[in-house]
Amino acid sequence: MTLFLLIVLVAVILYILKGIIIVKEQEKVIIERLGRYHTTLEPGFNLIFPLFDVPRPIMMKESRRAIDGSSYSYLRNMHRIDLRETMYDFPRQNVITKDNVSITINALLYFQIIDAKKAVYAAQNLPEMIEKLTQTSLRNLVGQMDLQETLISRDKINTDLRSILDEATNKWGVKVNRVELQDIFPPADIQASMDKLMKADREKQATITEAEGIKEAAIRKAEGKKQSDILLAEGVAKARIIEAEAEKEAIHKIIEAFENKAQPDKYLIAMKYLETLSDITAGQNNKVIYMPYEATGILSSVDGIKQMFDKK
Repeated sequence: MTLFLLIVLVAVILYILKGIIIVKEQEKVIIERLGRYHTTLEPGFNLIFPLFDVPRPIMMKESRRAIDGSSYSYLRNMHRIDLRETMYDFPRQNVITKDNVSITINALLYFQIIDAKKAVYAAQNLPEMIEKLTQTSLRNLVGQMDLQETLISRDKINTDLRSILDEATNKWGVKVNRVELQDIFPPADIQASMDKLMKADREKQATITEAEGIKEAAIRKAEGKKQSDILLAEGVAKARIIEAEAEKEAIHKIIEAFENKAQPDKYLIAMKYLETLSDITAGQNNKVIYMPYEATGILSSVDGIKQMFDKK
């Protein structure tokens, strides 16, 4: 009798222990009672009735790294539903563009389960369904664009694809946060042509930049010379003005010196004649003597000067 009670006590303890489920943060467990949905276990301590209450598994994809360093994914049934954001790395797939060019694209998908009950009951194979939906939607989007538009519209494809997937997976209790196209690989011959075109564009841009630099340098040089000529002309003009003012002042003083006792005009003419003769006969090897045709004018001017000094 004692042995029987001991066996019963051990069975009860095991039954109770088996009914204790500790759920971690950001996890949920779906419980079915007699084959029907019963409750969703929240993080913390939970107690169920074994044999009557059974956790409902969900199929999810897990990634592992092989010995050679490569990674691989496989599907497994999990009784705990992870609510954290999950990343799926989709393998490369061939997509045909609007202009019938076959390109290879691989993508990253970031999503998270926001409704555990829907994720379990609304989708039979959630990872496979999301992957196939992503592939189909990506083919439809790229099929509406030509190659050039596809290469330059990566952000637009990401946004449109995320919107399509988020709307479609909402009934599965899944929210797609973002989609990232990793690489777009056109055929080898087209890639070679694109490389040549890019090289030609870079050389063209370099030539344009060099020409713009030469043009800018020429403009700056011309503007500098123009400014220098303007400053030089302004300096010459100011010098002439100052010289004219000085000459004006000198003539004014000469006129005042004569005080109407002589003819200042004859004096000035004589001085100009003498300065001109001095310039003509200047030079070491100059043996020619020049005499003006109107020598009497000079003599009369000199006579005027003599008269001025005599009156002094």
